[in-house]
Amino acid sequence: MLESIKLPVMVKAEVNLVLVALTLMGLVTRLCGIHFPKAVVFDEVYYGQFVSLYMKQLFFIDESGPPLGHMILALGAYLGGFDGNFVWDRIGAEYTSNVPVWSLRVIPALAGALCVPLGYQVMVELRYSHLTAVGATLLLLLENALIVQSRFMLLESLLIFFLLAAVLFYLRFHNAYSSGERSLTLWVWLLMSGVSCACAVGVKYTGVLTYMLLLGIAVFHTWQLIGNQTLSNALVMVQVTVRSFALLILPVLYYFGFFYVHLSLLCRSGPHDPMMSSAFQASLEGGLSRITQWQPLEVAYGSQVTLRSVSSKPVPCWLHSHRVNYPIRYEDGRGSSHQQQITCYPFKDVNNWWVIKDPGRQELIVSSPPQTVKHGDIIQLVHGMTSRFLNTHDVAAPVSPHLQEVSGYIDFNVSMPSQNLWKVEILNRESERAVWKTIYSEVQLVHVNTSAVLKLSGASLPDWGFRQLEVVGDKLSKGYQQRWAWNVEEHRYGRSLEQKEREQELHSPTHIDISHNLTFIDKFLEVQLKMLTMKIEETEHKYSSSPLEWVTMDTNIVYWLHPSSNAQIHLIGNIVTWTFANLGLALFSLLFIWYLLRRRRNIHDIPEETWHQFVQAGAVCAGGWVVNYLPFFMMEKTLFLYHYLPALTFKILLLSVVIEHLHVHIFRSSLQRRSLEGVLLAGLVLVYVCYHTLSPFTYGYPELSSEDISFLRWRESWDILIRQH
Repeated sequence: MLESIKLPVMVKAEVNLVLVALTLMGLVTRLCGIHFPKAVVFDEVYYGQFVSLYMKQLFFIDESGPPLGHMILALGAYLGGFDGNFVWDRIGAEYTSNVPVWSLRVIPALAGALCVPLGYQVMVELRYSHLTAVGATLLLLLENALIVQSRFMLLESLLIFFLLAAVLFYLRFHNAYSSGERSLTLWVWLLMSGVSCACAVGVKYTGVLTYMLLLGIAVFHTWQLIGNQTLSNALVMVQVTVRSFALLILPVLYYFGFFYVHLSLLCRSGPHDPMMSSAFQASLEGGLSRITQWQPLEVAYGSQVTLRSVSSKPVPCWLHSHRVNYPIRYEDGRGSSHQQQITCYPFKDVNNWWVIKDPGRQELIVSSPPQTVKHGDIIQLVHGMTSRFLNTHDVAAPVSPHLQEVSGYIDFNVSMPSQNLWKVEILNRESERAVWKTIYSEVQLVHVNTSAVLKLSGASLPDWGFRQLEVVGDKLSKGYQQRWAWNVEEHRYGRSLEQKEREQELHSPTHIDISHNLTFIDKFLEVQLKMLTMKIEETEHKYSSSPLEWVTMDTNIVYWLHPSSNAQIHLIGNIVTWTFANLGLALFSLLFIWYLLRRRRNIHDIPEETWHQFVQAGAVCAGGWVVNYLPFFMMEKTLFLYHYLPALTFKILLLSVVIEHLHVHIFRSSLQRRSLEGVLLAGLVLVYVCYHTLSPFTYGYPELSSEDISFLRWRESWDILIRQH
């Protein structure tokens, strides 16, 4: 056996020195001096809060996107030994000695640096020359806006990295398969494309736009594959199955995985608990779980409970009453029952406690053994602190006169009998005689006399009702709506016969039985729904801008200002690159329309292979610009210039596509080509000059004089601070 081994064992490798050099330059421009400034820069104040919560394992929810990006930033903090103890309260706050600034910023910087060689590789996989790839890479390398966004604890560089990686891996797979390769490596590229798509979506929801574009390209290629008569049906089925798994199923699995890690890490009660359901809060360490962990699971007659509205957003509220009556007459002249107010109160309070009473017995304690309440049972609800019965009747509600008033019944001896019987309907029941369960059961309380459903009206009471939320009875309610769903949050078995003893009991903490945790799927679905539906009231930000302002860079963002000098960092792009990229997009559009019209007339100006290459490059680069730009016109959120950077990246690649096409297929004479080459060389020099001139705004140093800063304010719309010394 030893004789069969040929010595020496040799390994040969080819190294693209140009690509290595460009990668090193990308690392230098993105990584050099990232510890400066040692102060909070723009959105670091936002993402830093999440990093601190990760370090302390405190639950939070961010409506702007899935958790992968936050976890990657937290990984840098963890590797740097950050303990999470820093108050991210304002932009410009100086970092304390326990904050590892370099570690917090290094991963986004690495991602931004690696976007440079990824751009090169994408151009090569699009079948363009290495010289064209170098040109595209130099434009990415010297793009000031991309550099700025990469050097801080922000997410755009991570997003662009995964987008380019997804495109590169898919093109590499497609080109290798088209050339006849059938190795294992081929399918690794496809799987890596799917994983990169999942990571892009996992960083920001806008990543789904490029994912859908790539999916559309893959569907087109698969459709062509299905039409290939040389392949057997079995082979076609295998191909379709593998591609579907890699680009559909695998990204979904990874997406679930991101949330699994996220929810596993954030196992403790945090600042966003009130936004979640009682069951979710009870599954976290501390907070509500400390109150509910020993509660009885099954609600019984005599149970003392707090009833939380399922629909109350973004903060919770509980069914509540207090020793104050409705006014005899409202501001509009309508009369009321003048009975005790019933509201929904957004704070925990002893007046939130109610006793579940059996209408057939007087006692307000739990029998032995407990008689559980089931779906369809009739109950009475007695307010724990005032002993008033929950009541509704045919009296107009105070703020919503088309609905019924809900009150705590007082016998004024004025021919207004009590109407305090309620039917329990468990909305998420598993059987027709399901038992009412603490936290998990969502119940609807239907008034027996009027068939009205107890619910929130969505309005707040006036000052006489302390601005608490209005609770009403709705006789027209049908089906299921969250506004009339309630769940028991805190629960104890009542043991006190006397009112005074009961009041003391209600002031004591609950602790009786066992706790139950939600499954991962339950928690995932709740978090996902909350992220997609929660509305954060946003005021107009000083540096927000519209998508129309991005194309010509009429706006900038001040990222950091030195407290006493003219040193400052701005998100400002390389104007030369942005201008050329706009021209490239316009030229591509004109050429594409021209070729389409000519081909419709059966005139083929360029070879068929060149046309297919041009179309594929357009689908990737122009398509990448379209899907990462146009959707922002329909988004109802505060937008900033950095939202344009993924679209800009694809537009820069498109510029290189157009330049090579002009050089090879439009300009035919040597004079035309040399003229174009001269223009391109001059353009690259201008790109470098612009990059170097704006670099003090990109890196924050060296400090400029007032005159230098005035010179760099090339647009009146740019917000640039000039301190006169």
